[in-house]
Amino acid sequence: MRLPRINHTLTRLTLCSLLIGAVVQTSAAQDDYPRREAVECHPRGGTPNFRAKLDAGKSVKIAYLGGSITAAPGWRVQSRQWFAAQYPKAIVEEIHAAIGGTGSDLGVFRLQNDVLRHKPDLLFVEFAVNDGGASPEQIHKAMEGIVRQTWQADPTIDIWFVYTLHEKMLPDLQAGKMPRAASAMEELADLYQIPSIHFGVKVAELVDSGELIFKAPKPENIVTAKPAVFSSDGVHPHVETGHRIYTETIARSWPVIRDAATKTGPHVVPKPLRDDNWEQARQVAITPDMLRGEWQKLDADHRLANRFKKNMPELYLATSPDAALEFSFEGTAAAVFDLLGPDGGQLRVEFDDGEPAARNRIDAYCTYHRMSKLAITQGAPQGRHHVRISLMPEKLDKRNILFEKNRAFFDEHPKAYEPHTWYAGSLLIIGQVVPGENSR
Repeated sequence: MRLPRINHTLTRLTLCSLLIGAVVQTSAAQDDYPRREAVECHPRGGTPNFRAKLDAGKSVKIAYLGGSITAAPGWRVQSRQWFAAQYPKAIVEEIHAAIGGTGSDLGVFRLQNDVLRHKPDLLFVEFAVNDGGASPEQIHKAMEGIVRQTWQADPTIDIWFVYTLHEKMLPDLQAGKMPRAASAMEELADLYQIPSIHFGVKVAELVDSGELIFKAPKPENIVTAKPAVFSSDGVHPHVETGHRIYTETIARSWPVIRDAATKTGPHVVPKPLRDDNWEQARQVAITPDMLRGEWQKLDADHRLANRFKKNMPELYLATSPDAALEFSFEGTAAAVFDLLGPDGGQLRVEFDDGEPAARNRIDAYCTYHRMSKLAITQGAPQGRHHVRISLMPEKLDKRNILFEKNRAFFDEHPKAYEPHTWYAGSLLIIGQVVPGENSR
C-alpha cells in the first residue's frame, strides 16, 4: 500500500529530537562520569595518509558516519566542498553513511556495508548526541569496534571523531567541560591517537558572548539576523548558521591536524581498551534457510526496497502469522536490522530457552517507515545460541499506540494501518551465524 507523500527528513528530525529528550533523562543518573576539559581540537596522530593524497592531487573519499545532524545537508556537504576548494587538484568524493536517530550501537554493525566497502580515505565519526543516553561502557564497546574494524579492513584509513551537541549539553560546555558521551569517546581517541574536534566549544563561546541564540524560531532572513539563531529545536543546526559554525571549526582545526604527523603508512593498533569491544559486530545477510512460512523478498523497484537499498541491500516482508525467522549463532549478541511503520505487527521473540517476549514493529512515531534495530540479546555468554522470531496473529490497537498528535494521520489514512506485517533487512551479530543450524 502506498502511503501519502510526507517530508521524511523533517519527521526523522522530530524523532531524533524526541529520542534526545529521552537520553537526557537517562544520562542524569550517570553524571558522575569524569568530564574532559572542553578543548576544541586535539590533533593527536593527525591524518597523514589523507593529507598526502590531497597534497598529491589524488582522488580521496571522505566517509561520514553519524546521525541526523550529519545526515542533514549541512556540515557534511560543506566540509567536503571546503576540502575540494582548498585542494583544487584533488577530487574529493563523499560517502554518506548517516542515519537519523541512530547511535554508535547501530553504526558499528553497519560499518562494513555503509562505509568500508566503499574504501574511504578519511572517516568522520559523529555520535556524541545520539550516544548521549548510552553508558560509557557501551560507548567504548561500540566506538572501539568502529575503530578496530576500520583498521582491520585498511590500517591506512585516517579517522576523526567529531562531537556535536544539543541544548542539554550546553551547560557542560559553558562550564569548560565536554559532555559525558564526548568525554567517553576521548578515552579511545587518546588510546588510538585519533584527532578529535568538538564543534560545541565555539557554539558555547558565541552563546556566552550574545552573538548566538541556541534555540529560537527561525528568522525570516536567517543569514543576516543578529544575533544569529543556531537551531529551532535545540538539536538540529540551521544549515546557514549552526552547520556553518561546525564547518568553520573543521577549517580552523585542519592546519594543526594536517601538521600533526607527516609519516604515512598503517596506523598502529594498540591493545584494546576493552577486550569485549564490538570489533566482531557484523551485518549478516538473511538466507532462505532461515525463513519459515510465507515471506516475500521485495523487488528492487518496490518503493521501500528502493528507498532503503543503500543500507538494506535486501528486504524481506512477512505477511502471515506462520512466518518466522530462525537462526543459530556463535557469539554474544544478536539483533535484526528492520523497519518500523504503520503496517507493522507484533512479533514473538524467542532466545534460547528463555521466556518469549512480544515486540511491536510500530511505535508512537509511525506515520511513515524508518529503519530500526530489533534487539534480541546483548552481552549473552559466549557460546552457541538460538533465535526464533515469528509474526503474531494479534491485531494491535494502532491508533492508541500513536502519539496523540499523530492520530489525525491515522484517521485520515486508516487503510495504511490495517496490515500487520514485518520487514526484515539483515541480522546484526557479534560473532558468527552457524551455517546449517538455522532450525531445531
